[in-house]
Amino acid sequence: MIAVSTAYGYVLFFHITSTRGDKYLYEPVYPKGSPQMKGTPHFKEEQCAPALNLEMRKILDLQAPIMSLQSVLEDLLVATSDGLLHLIHWEGMTNGRKAINLCTVPFSVDLQSSRAGSFLGFAGVHIRDMEHCATLDGFAVVFNDGKVGFITPVSSRFPAEQLHGVWPQDVVDGTCVAVNNKYRLMAFGCASGSVQVYTIDNTTGAMLLSHKLELTAKQYPDIWNKTGAVKLVRWSPDNSVVIVTWENGGLSLWSVFGAQLICTLGGDFAYRSDGTKKDPLKINSMSWGAEGYHLWVISGFGAQNTEIESDSKSIVKQPGILLFQFIKSVLTVNPCMSNQEQVLLQGEDRLYLNCGEASQTQHARGSSARPEHKAAGPRSPFADSGLEAQGLSTLLGHRHWHVVQISNTYLESNWPIRFSAIDKLGQNIAVVGKFGFAHYSLLTKKWKLFGNITQEQNMIVTGGLAWWNDFIVLACYNISDHQEELRVYLRTSNLDNAFAHVTKAKAETLLLSVFRDMVIVFRADCSICLYSIERKSDGPNTTAGVQVLQEVSMSRYIPHPFLVVSVTLTSVSTENGITLKMPQQARDAESIMLNLAGQLIMMQRDRSGPQIREKDSHPNQRKLLPFCPPVVLAQSVENVWTTCRANKQKRHLLEALWLSCGGAGMKVWLPLFPRDHRKPHSFLSQRIMLPFHINIYPLAVLFEDALVLGAVNDTLLYDSLYTRNSAWEQLEVLFPYCVVERTSQIYLHHILRQLLVRNLGEQALLLAQSCAALPYFPHVLELMLHEVLEEEATSREPIPDPLLPTVAKFITEFPLFLQTVVHCARKTEYALWNYLFAAVGNPKDLFEECLMAQDLDTAASYLIILQNMEVPAVSRQHATLLFNTALEQGKWDLCRHMIRFLKAIGSGESETPPSTPTAQEPSSSGGFEFFRNRSISLSQSAENVPASKFSLQKTLSMPSGPSGKRWSRDSDCAENMYIDMMLWRHARRLLEEVRLKDLGCFAAQLGFELISWLCKERTRAARVDNFVLALKRLHKDFLWPLPIIPAASVSSPFKNGKYRTGEQLLKSQSADPFLNLDMDAGVSTVQRSQSWLGSIGPAHHELDTASSHGPQMQDAFLSPLSNKGDECSIGSATDLTESSSVVDGDWTVVGESFSTLSLTQSELEHISMELASKGPHKSQVQLRYLLHMFMEAGCLDWCVVIGLILREASVISQILLLVQSSEVDGEMLQNIKTGLHAVDRWASTDCPGYKPFLNIIKPQVQKFSELMEEQVQPEAFQPVTVGKTPEHTGPRAEESRGPSGHGSLPQGEVGGSSLGIRKEEDTARAEEEESFQDGTYDCSVS
Repeated sequence: MIAVSTAYGYVLFFHITSTRGDKYLYEPVYPKGSPQMKGTPHFKEEQCAPALNLEMRKILDLQAPIMSLQSVLEDLLVATSDGLLHLIHWEGMTNGRKAINLCTVPFSVDLQSSRAGSFLGFAGVHIRDMEHCATLDGFAVVFNDGKVGFITPVSSRFPAEQLHGVWPQDVVDGTCVAVNNKYRLMAFGCASGSVQVYTIDNTTGAMLLSHKLELTAKQYPDIWNKTGAVKLVRWSPDNSVVIVTWENGGLSLWSVFGAQLICTLGGDFAYRSDGTKKDPLKINSMSWGAEGYHLWVISGFGAQNTEIESDSKSIVKQPGILLFQFIKSVLTVNPCMSNQEQVLLQGEDRLYLNCGEASQTQHARGSSARPEHKAAGPRSPFADSGLEAQGLSTLLGHRHWHVVQISNTYLESNWPIRFSAIDKLGQNIAVVGKFGFAHYSLLTKKWKLFGNITQEQNMIVTGGLAWWNDFIVLACYNISDHQEELRVYLRTSNLDNAFAHVTKAKAETLLLSVFRDMVIVFRADCSICLYSIERKSDGPNTTAGVQVLQEVSMSRYIPHPFLVVSVTLTSVSTENGITLKMPQQARDAESIMLNLAGQLIMMQRDRSGPQIREKDSHPNQRKLLPFCPPVVLAQSVENVWTTCRANKQKRHLLEALWLSCGGAGMKVWLPLFPRDHRKPHSFLSQRIMLPFHINIYPLAVLFEDALVLGAVNDTLLYDSLYTRNSAWEQLEVLFPYCVVERTSQIYLHHILRQLLVRNLGEQALLLAQSCAALPYFPHVLELMLHEVLEEEATSREPIPDPLLPTVAKFITEFPLFLQTVVHCARKTEYALWNYLFAAVGNPKDLFEECLMAQDLDTAASYLIILQNMEVPAVSRQHATLLFNTALEQGKWDLCRHMIRFLKAIGSGESETPPSTPTAQEPSSSGGFEFFRNRSISLSQSAENVPASKFSLQKTLSMPSGPSGKRWSRDSDCAENMYIDMMLWRHARRLLEEVRLKDLGCFAAQLGFELISWLCKERTRAARVDNFVLALKRLHKDFLWPLPIIPAASVSSPFKNGKYRTGEQLLKSQSADPFLNLDMDAGVSTVQRSQSWLGSIGPAHHELDTASSHGPQMQDAFLSPLSNKGDECSIGSATDLTESSSVVDGDWTVVGESFSTLSLTQSELEHISMELASKGPHKSQVQLRYLLHMFMEAGCLDWCVVIGLILREASVISQILLLVQSSEVDGEMLQNIKTGLHAVDRWASTDCPGYKPFLNIIKPQVQKFSELMEEQVQPEAFQPVTVGKTPEHTGPRAEESRGPSGHGSLPQGEVGGSSLGIRKEEDTARAEEEESFQDGTYDCSVS
């Protein structure tokens, strides 16, 4: 029957009759041969739209406009504007008609006060809106004067004098009402724009305010008080959300206990992309669709929305029907999923999972599958094995959902989806529609449906479903047998009842949940049944065995079975397991948690009686302990999460119970453990309930990771598609495109803070220590400090018991204390710093602690704070300390920041604090990058030089690039002097301690003008005092092996005639010192030997040696050499790389002529010895670089030391040439002479490997002695070199001197050809391999 009310007070009753026969208005038409299920049962009813007839049965005149029409069981309740309440029977309408005058119904604040409550008292009061509440047995009403109330019959029938009403005192502006039967809530919309939600007190019968749904000024500053009155309130069919709309337009969605999920009055809903405001969507009427997946809306526009088009036709918009689609969390309908760590959302035809990666483990699709605009957080690495559990990164991953489209074949006859469940590993999903069920594997991407359609259509799943290992456990109703059943299906077998294990049940199952190997079921007769479930393999088939363990009747405590929201079996109890007589029972099914209309009730096992020893009884027949009477744990509970996993390290988090309480945030019921297993105090509670607020709506809890996962509604604007001023602006343009995004939130800091507030610091410490390994633990401490600081420092009132000192003391327990404080300070405004440092300590002391702990980056952050809080002198003093320490430790990045900082203090730029230094990246070359702005400019002049010589002029220029500007800006400034003094002091120390490698790094990284400084220090710090010590130290620093003498040293190849060629070749080539400087001494002996040994021609080697010096030598000279030892021909590198003919022709000839040399056994031995006594290639490059520096600065004693270590006679000869051709200090000559003698003596006693080389350079040493005696003094220090001057050598560009490492050669700098680079890389790789072999060779020889 249908009852229709009219404007003039008539009620029309219609009877619906379906036409006889198989007449349908609409039938689906399938193409021929399609495998559609023509023969399936219920096919016509499901697939076809029937033809219906309406017959008018009765017209009833109530003689007053009808305000509200409600169906109450077999009665119809009608409220009219004359203050009467009509009770009409659906059948036999007239004889059962009664009219109750509202003035005769007594109203009071509660049902306990005297029965004669006050009456409404005056005429003209009528009901504006009402709704029946079955679970409260009464109806909520709103009167026309804005008062609200709840009318309930005193007995079961509805005679007039037996009605009684209660009302709250404070509501006077009610407009509408909606009732939630499951949670026994009445939501009254008010004229103020808020919704007040009331519940009935069980004991007194009074109306209690549960919570309010209202927009806050903080979230919606523009509109929170301009929404107008509440127009409509509607609860969803599953009673989990309520939708609210206002007179002035707009929609908002709230959870049962007041957490706001969506509101269309802010953000993209309210504004267009260009910032103009939209008119909010006005709604006349709305209703939820099946299962709450759709909201049907009739929108209405007033006259102000009439728009005049350009052709002056007035178009009034007609009300339109809109359909909003929703997806919901699986927890709303299948609460047993709360022990999972996945977020699973279900729509009418698809599922959204947050565990997308597990499904892709075997087909690892790259990150390209993710939309770019949603890339948030780390990309989750794909797991290698398909069956491992979800990692943290998988669950957090990114915002991208894994969407599973539900099989169309299943949906066709079973739409919409009612339940869904996912297994523990997040790899299999099961869904339930109208009939039957289906499941899907995320690994194989395949659905499994019932093979026999009749079996599918014969079962209706009633109580939800859950996974147990590889089994699907579900409670269903068997239609053909009229029997309630509990069924278990194996995932891997075919979906067929033949493979299912069926257990018959007494009553309809409403809820089902799995805990370890137990299934707990809640039935319609208010009883709870526990089953054990085990895997059985009988023959080829694997099935599950299910046995009843225990039944518990709850009818005393539960007024109506529909009120039970969820039932869970947990190992949580008020006892911690420490005091239990048998500790292993602590992890058993200890208690039942029941959410009864938002009240969380716990029933524990009664352990007061005699205990049964497990080993005495057979496990299958074990008698389970009875349960104690229930205890209420919490109110306003929407969801409960617990886990059955155990982890000794994180007991606090795993044995806790997590509750979501809607607008009140979350609560955690945390166990408290005594430290070191001491006996707990009897007076201390073993658990504590801690409330905390989070910013997202929780859908899953990651227990060990201390994270809450959720989903949030986000919007994408697309109104640019339409022109705004045209009348064609449709409703959908007013409404942006909505997307659901994944969110997550840390909650650990809330819990730690709550424990500290309650003086449970010891527990907080235990909890924090168990989580200290989490990657975001430092962030947790920082958040806690920051929140407490913000609250207390900005508080208007003085705080009697401030928490900040406690939090500060707590954080000092962790090694991250110093970083936490400074990060917090730098993210907080300056005004709060004094309050912060009053609690945590003086920043100067903290800075010194950082220095002592060698944590320089944190110290740099403290420096910024000191700079703001102290006078410049103090910050300079601390900056100097830090700068020196950073120099000492080689933190070059930090040094550069410190130089900038010190200059800023000096030049009054202290308002701009330096940026926080980042962690130093290891430079690509591993040694010192050859710094970009080396301060040497070499210009060759070809005038007045004989053919065999050319001069090398040294001009010391300012470094170019940023550091150059820095130094030259105000070089006379005292600050620069101050910094230079520190740099000089450091360089002097490095030289005195013979730390050449560090000196090179220092100069390269900080742009230190090494050559000019060495020139000044030539006779002071840059003197070598102890040649032997310096030599040993260099061997150690550059990992250079000491030379060794082979056993067969008697037949040394030095005496061999053929080797002379090579030696002479070397001399003729390196007789030109300029060539030697810039070109790795031409091709050194060893490289020559490598080119003999290896298949790599010398062309490669020379290219490599030239380019490994890096781009700072743009025109390095490469000379094609023949083994005849004639005059070298010199051509620039740029020529070589550009003109391929030189490369292809001449170089190849050289290679061939080299390879034709025949090698004897002794020569091979010698070569291998040479190879074994070489250090790494990088060290060789670095040593040559230093040699170049010292040579330019004229520190000849250092050049001798490096020449000795490289064992190249050419270096010594070159020094000799310099000495002959220029004015050299006699002291230096004397030093070199004594030093060489000392080395000779040391070689004779300790290191005979040096003897052969010392013998080779004996003539040069002899020459030194002669020069000493002569004391020749030429006019100027001008190194004169032998060789032919090239035609086109010009001054070099300093800018081209960049950092060099393998392959870091900027393209186009050497000839612009990539050929050179590629060759260089190949050669470098080959040389690295060879040097690796050298190392092994070295070991075997020695």
